[in-house]
Amino acid sequence: MPLNLAGGGALGALLCVTVSLFLALVGAEDPYRFFNWNVTYGDIYPLGVRQQGILINGQFPGPDIHSVTNDNLIINVFNSLDEPFLLSWNGVQNRRNSFEDGVYGTTCPIPPGKNFTYILQVKDQIGSFYYFPSLAFHKAAGGFGGIRILSRPRIPVPFPDPAGDYTVLIGDWYKANHTDLKAILDRGNRLPFPDGILINGRGPGGVSFNVEQGKTYRLRISNVGLQNSLNFRIQNHKLTLVEVEGTHTLQTTYSSLDVHPGQSYSVLVTADQPAQAYYVVVSSRFTSEILTTTAILRYSNSAGQVSGPPPGGPTIQIDWSLNQARSIRTNLTASGPRPNPQGSYHYGLINTTKTIRLQSSAGQVGGKQRYAVNSVSFIPADTPLKLADYFKIGGVFRVGSISDNPTGGGIYLDTSVLGLDYRAFVEIVFENPEDIVQSWHLSGYSFWVVGMNGGEWTAASRDQYNLRDAVARCTTQVYPKSWTAIYVALDNVGMWNVRSEHWARQYLGQQFYMRVYTTSTSLRDEYPIPKNAIVCGRAAGRRTRPL
Repeated sequence: MPLNLAGGGALGALLCVTVSLFLALVGAEDPYRFFNWNVTYGDIYPLGVRQQGILINGQFPGPDIHSVTNDNLIINVFNSLDEPFLLSWNGVQNRRNSFEDGVYGTTCPIPPGKNFTYILQVKDQIGSFYYFPSLAFHKAAGGFGGIRILSRPRIPVPFPDPAGDYTVLIGDWYKANHTDLKAILDRGNRLPFPDGILINGRGPGGVSFNVEQGKTYRLRISNVGLQNSLNFRIQNHKLTLVEVEGTHTLQTTYSSLDVHPGQSYSVLVTADQPAQAYYVVVSSRFTSEILTTTAILRYSNSAGQVSGPPPGGPTIQIDWSLNQARSIRTNLTASGPRPNPQGSYHYGLINTTKTIRLQSSAGQVGGKQRYAVNSVSFIPADTPLKLADYFKIGGVFRVGSISDNPTGGGIYLDTSVLGLDYRAFVEIVFENPEDIVQSWHLSGYSFWVVGMNGGEWTAASRDQYNLRDAVARCTTQVYPKSWTAIYVALDNVGMWNVRSEHWARQYLGQQFYMRVYTTSTSLRDEYPIPKNAIVCGRAAGRRTRPL
């Protein structure tokens, strides 16, 4: 595919050098895919009123990224907005390369009128993910899109090729401009209740999925919204779950599926009903007011329109959702990204080297709303933490500025960084003493969700763990007054974001960075800083590496 660069000859020459050097670093055997994106503001009307949306190449949502395991993705992003911008890649592990993660703790923002070329490799990954804008409150304006990583042709997939493959981006939505929502948070207030739910950037009835009778289709569903857990269902049709954030699952059939903020699921749907149109329904979960939206599943030989009311779904039932979550298991006989069974890594037989307990909290600091983890409410430093670490710039952050256990104290502000050792195998327990369902994401990793239950976690809770076929994923929910436990093999050196996927909570401090460290300087452990890296803050003026 030709590389068409916005920005002229000098930029093109620099990018070619950058790409060629990266190619030498990772080896030339894996294909390259080139993307050239222009990020702009534009008018959108998802709920019937004009809003300022964030478009990529004029599209809302942005274009899908189609790739295959181990592909190198060269994504040239030109920022035509009037403020700094960054994209992050929810679920892409950026092996040995946290510089490309696209959150402010790792990557300098792209200045207005400038560009940055992300150099990503979807190393040893398959599955369904998405990208989104990570700075300010841009996520409330768009700028998100689907990522699909297909298996290499010689790796068997545990189901026949579907007749079609659809990206389905669902999420709650506000009619207010993203700058107005950010101002509400900056004044120390909570966000109001959302105005609606979108499916692929459209409101009720705005999207159709076309199918042929008797054929089976894959839907890649991601909750790209700001705060609400959502339930997905299709009138008179069953959903067969086949993949969760890069893991092939036992092929369990559900009537509807809960998708929490930041999560991605792949389901198979067979068009086995009389030929007509059917409702695709997405509704909010665990809210006193239930938001609902619809799309249409339309048979190609359909004679009629959709009929009857949209099917109802679960509303506030916690146990229903908890039981469904526990039923999601790994297909141990299926190949993952490599030609060996997903269950060949026996995580349940490995002794953990450390237990980390992370407890969420909400409160006021200086009369303003803040959210915290183990009492620390994160504030961004003046320099990306990964750059400060690389250039050994003191005074930007302090390793150990967040405790690895709840402190029980009041909320305070700090640039929280937790230090962990490369190749450790750790147990992390997310504790939620609050009355809402939470959702947590760990960049750079896939982790095993070994247990979740109500009440307080204790050492005896380990007796309930699934140590055989727990699902491996990158985002997990924690139910109200409950806990969720995960196992993580810390095999990816770097500075990695741990965050709430409730975006107002993330923005107001419910996140921190996990520094996975080794004294080794081998390229087998971590790549050096990208040659094209933007340097900012106290790192401004530093040389990356000589070309």
